[in-house]
Amino acid sequence: MQMNFTQSATIFWAEKVMRKALNSSLNIQPIKQKVERKPKPDREYMLYMHVPFCHTFCPYCSFNKFHYEEKKAMQYFALLRHELRKVKAKGFDFKTLYVGGGTTLINEPELIKTLEYAKKLFSIKEVSCESDPNHIDPNSLRRFQGLIDRLSIGVQTFNDDILKKIARYHKFGSGQMLQEKLSKIGGILPTFSVDLIFNFPGQTEEMVLHDVLTSQALDIDQITTYPLMKSPLMRESIASAFGHEKDTNNEYKFYELIRGAMNDFRPINGWAFSRKQEQLSDEYVGSHSEYVGVGSGSFSFLDGTLYVNAFDLDKYMDKIANEENAIIAGCTFNHKDRVRYQFLTSLFDGMVQIETFNKALNTNLKRVLAKEIQMLRLAKAIEISDDVIVPTDFGNYVCTVLMKEFYMGMDKVRAMFRPTMGSEEIAVNQ
Repeated sequence: MQMNFTQSATIFWAEKVMRKALNSSLNIQPIKQKVERKPKPDREYMLYMHVPFCHTFCPYCSFNKFHYEEKKAMQYFALLRHELRKVKAKGFDFKTLYVGGGTTLINEPELIKTLEYAKKLFSIKEVSCESDPNHIDPNSLRRFQGLIDRLSIGVQTFNDDILKKIARYHKFGSGQMLQEKLSKIGGILPTFSVDLIFNFPGQTEEMVLHDVLTSQALDIDQITTYPLMKSPLMRESIASAFGHEKDTNNEYKFYELIRGAMNDFRPINGWAFSRKQEQLSDEYVGSHSEYVGVGSGSFSFLDGTLYVNAFDLDKYMDKIANEENAIIAGCTFNHKDRVRYQFLTSLFDGMVQIETFNKALNTNLKRVLAKEIQMLRLAKAIEISDDVIVPTDFGNYVCTVLMKEFYMGMDKVRAMFRPTMGSEEIAVNQ
């Protein structure tokens, strides 16, 4: 399916607006003075914990990561637990924990110890964690019963040709081997999610449909379908991985194909689908507008300010070991940028309750974003009734495009700190 002129113009406008907003709002500056992150009594916060280790790196991934060394990883986890104690001492409490990476299950004993400690410190009721296919052995996963509620598994595709090009075939096995691994884990944890990527160069409709239907045939609770994110930081490595493959942009066509093929899976945000009636958070920035990040290269977003933890692994560990704050940089969003950011994340999550939104941000949404809301209405991307804004089917795609732009914009921050990373990652990426 092709977009009509109005839809194409809306997507062009949305990308342009988001890029402009990110360029102005992500004015990251070094922070030399001591930062005091303190909770407000009327706010609910989420805890994000970063595990920055991988055995090998994928060409499309821009997240903060380092080559795994067991000794250094054990030191890191110990200091991560110390940073958790420091956050607790500031008065924060959390009901939700999201663990990202890197490869989060790369050292299972240390992760178990850290999850148990986090649950001891805080009122955590829900834990989401990422994994790769090499860490989904049934016996290993049983060790996480009662600790992980939702495990998101980065499959990306079941197509062998693409798996080879993105350096995952030899790491994690063929598409058939991935299916066999996934077929053995059902019921061990409350929720399993499969992550797929679409719009790879050379990918066809048949490949996309095969990925979706294969995931549905497994005992999987959620499916998340990300568009390939070719940020300036990763564009060269993606192009190198696919060589001279024709790079045709089929993003919207594939997006429509995926949504039409979801059968018994219902959408829970712009790009995730659930088989169950109940659901767990897929994208923490959508479900939780304020969060505290711990670990190397993690972000916190508190009261309109984005804080950046030290990316360099040794620098992060030195700071925590010396009782210093790990935050090295940050920026404060102006009022309109903050309203725009939280409007996007709420709409991506499926709904904006205007009165609640206005009260939380002390704003007037319809006035502050009058132009944006009018444009979305004209494009039939949103509907407004009873003081509630919801995305239409086309609006869900607009939200996906905007969220993709947001994540690629965050690569601007990562690019700023990449030169200061340790030699381990630089060597592996060459």
